Amino acid sequence: MRHIYLGAALLLTVVLLSCTRKESGSDAHAHEESLQLTAYNNELELFAEATPFVTGHASEILAHFTHLKNFKPLEQANITARLTVGNNEVRQTVEQPFRPGIYRFSLQPEKEGSGRIIFEIHTEEGNSEITLPGITVFGDLHEAHHEAAEAAVTSSSGVLFTKEQSWKVDFATEEVRREPFGTIIHTVGQIESSPDDQRVITAQTRGIARIDGNELVAGQSVRAGQALFTIDADGMSDDNLSVRLAEAENEYKRTRAEYERKAELAEERIVSQSDLERARSEFSTAEARYNLLRRNFSAGRQAISSPISGFITNMLVRNGQFVETGEALMTVSQNQDLFVRADISPHHYEHLLHVTTATLRIPGNERSFTLEELGGELVSFGKSIDVENPLIPVVFQIENRAGLLPGSFLDISIQTQSSREVLTVANEAVVEEMGIYFVFVQLTPEYFEKRPVKIGNSNGIRTEITEGISEGERLVSKGALLVKLSQAAGAIDAHSGHVH
Repeated sequence: MRHIYLGAALLLTVVLLSCTRKESGSDAHAHEESLQLTAYNNELELFAEATPFVTGHASEILAHFTHLKNFKPLEQANITARLTVGNNEVRQTVEQPFRPGIYRFSLQPEKEGSGRIIFEIHTEEGNSEITLPGITVFGDLHEAHHEAAEAAVTSSSGVLFTKEQSWKVDFATEEVRREPFGTIIHTVGQIESSPDDQRVITAQTRGIARIDGNELVAGQSVRAGQALFTIDADGMSDDNLSVRLAEAENEYKRTRAEYERKAELAEERIVSQSDLERARSEFSTAEARYNLLRRNFSAGRQAISSPISGFITNMLVRNGQFVETGEALMTVSQNQDLFVRADISPHHYEHLLHVTTATLRIPGNERSFTLEELGGELVSFGKSIDVENPLIPVVFQIENRAGLLPGSFLDISIQTQSSREVLTVANEAVVEEMGIYFVFVQLTPEYFEKRPVKIGNSNGIRTEITEGISEGERLVSKGALLVKLSQAAGAIDAHSGHVH
């Protein structure tokens, strides 16, 4: 087993919410305060609900563990909870979750004072810890509930979205961070095939183009070496292939015989070395020409095959069309390496000297890709403009990892370097209502405050927030619309959806 030790919790949030729990076998409701405890390590989020800690009384802890990489529940783990106050410690080990992602503990403190709870998590992937500091153990039950009531926090705009709900959908939260966020240049670009990624197939003789087998159309896949069609020059009075092949064969035989004859005479020093070298050169040239014609032409026809595997991008001739020597017949592309060309205003020229990345999005598609995700880079940008085209061309090279089509257009956000640091959030974190923008700030991993914000620039992936949130706060970064729908449903019971 691989052991990984993760240090103390990175963040602790304690919110005391007044809650209602239904008594077993009764419609009556007993009101009491519940501690809402939150902590993180590098891999996991812990959200725990617990009754106040009092000496001599068992405190029930319902701990929800969530993977930060995908915000799905931790379903298989052996977890030990240790409550320490000074030198005194009580512990309990749970080997299986009460429900997927939810582990139930019962700890009875023995000593009053300030302490902490350490959760030791053992999985097949390794070991880690999450620590909840600042745990107060009271000596009196009434005092504990009184203090909990005094510290209770409520929010009039709070939205409940339980862990069980978030585990079932595409959901995530993130910490608001301050980062460099330079000028954003928004433009439109067109995808082009890379010259190294496509081949133009040309006719090596004049004649009639005849397609072999099925009709060839743009978009059709082809294999390297696959026969596509032929150029039929048989019967042509001018530049007849059969005549050319016969001439090449006769010249090949003549030069070979001449070279072999002079090679014998050279051994007897009858022929000079220079005459022998001249005969060898003529023979090599004739042999190469004859082999080329014999390999590519048969019975007066040139066989056309694909030099690479890929798909046909353009068919430039029709079946039965007459073509000239050197005429382009079709283009074949592998569609792996692409260029993206955009034209921008000259007043952005200085910004182009400090480009850090770019975001590309297919119009009508919410998914965006960064240059890094597509293995791309800025190839070049124009250093001059002219009257006919007063814009600066900018060219990026990318790998086609997203099924992009040459010839189609992309919305591009070019980000430039800046020393100015601003607060940014994922684009999906921002929700608009009647022209006003909101985010959902986390109070607990199940309770969120809808907060209005003012936005700045966006690079297609992240949006600058100029007002409304603070660095270090945590908010919904994925699934904000689902939280909004939960608010519209009006379910604000702090324990709805829970099984206690």
